Amino acid sequence: MPRPAGTLVRALFCIVALAAAHIVSAQPIVLMTGGAAKLIYLPVILADQLGYFRREGLDVRVVSAPAGIDTSTELVAGAIQGAVGYYDHTIALQSRGLDVQSVVVLGQSAGLIELARRGGGMQTMADAKGRRLGVTGFGSSTYFLTRYLVERAGVAAGEYTVVPLANESAFEQALVDGKVDAGMIEEPTATRMLTLLEATPLVDMRSVKDTRAQLGGAYAGACLYMQRDWIDAHQDATARLVHAVRDALRFIQTHDEAGIAAAVPATIRGDDPELYRQALAIAKPAYSPTGAMPVDAPSTVLAVLARANPEISARHIDLARTYTNRFVAPASTDASDGQAAGSH
Repeated sequence: MPRPAGTLVRALFCIVALAAAHIVSAQPIVLMTGGAAKLIYLPVILADQLGYFRREGLDVRVVSAPAGIDTSTELVAGAIQGAVGYYDHTIALQSRGLDVQSVVVLGQSAGLIELARRGGGMQTMADAKGRRLGVTGFGSSTYFLTRYLVERAGVAAGEYTVVPLANESAFEQALVDGKVDAGMIEEPTATRMLTLLEATPLVDMRSVKDTRAQLGGAYAGACLYMQRDWIDAHQDATARLVHAVRDALRFIQTHDEAGIAAAVPATIRGDDPELYRQALAIAKPAYSPTGAMPVDAPSTVLAVLARANPEISARHIDLARTYTNRFVAPASTDASDGQAAGSH
């Protein structure tokens, strides 16, 4: 008896779907973070550890570099497909004629805190004159935010010294040893240093509220950004990447600190579970619930960068090209707001 045509059509559809899934996963996609242990990048780590990338049919390799500026360099060189770093890099790269775009936002705050060496005499950023201030690297987000905060406090660029410190352990050691007087760091290092009484807070930008107060408006911190040409040529793979990260953001929203920590490898979360949970409790409210770009955040980030970096002119930047909400739009009403604000 001949097989019904409908059965043949369904069989062919399944074959085509399986072939497409194989094609999607055939080429590894390399994502680089500016430090796997930093909580600002946690959603991408979770998307990997929880199997969300594999569920989307993707072969994703998550690798780590000491600082976000390193991820930008590797992205521009074509060594990686996606950079997990701060949104401000998309603006800085555009000012150099490079077309990159954020496709999903991880954090709605700067996620950083300026710490001073305990007993070192610094009370506010106005005390930075003649001081040495630690950042992750020249050209990094911590570098530009440090310059912005210090110079807003009335200290000129030539009146303090910026010291690049490659990673969290180097930062902690430099502050404790007095090689720097203050510096900018993220979680969980910040909670550890404050708990151990190694440092005192100067400017806290870990929460959405505090970031708004310090930087003047809505903000976007860590995100996944990629070269626009790659996005346009791999729209399905990009959508799958974003879906996986969005699912990780949802996991963070629906689990407590203990549940989130349990999904993170011990090699990343460290040997003090309670401290890690404390740091998570501080960081958790600032994670984006949807992955969409907060309305007006791009203009706030641009204003900070333009004040801190004279090479960036606001009138020469097309913010609409630095991010898109189209891959997160199905999950968020905020996405339509972002589209109206200029994303495409």
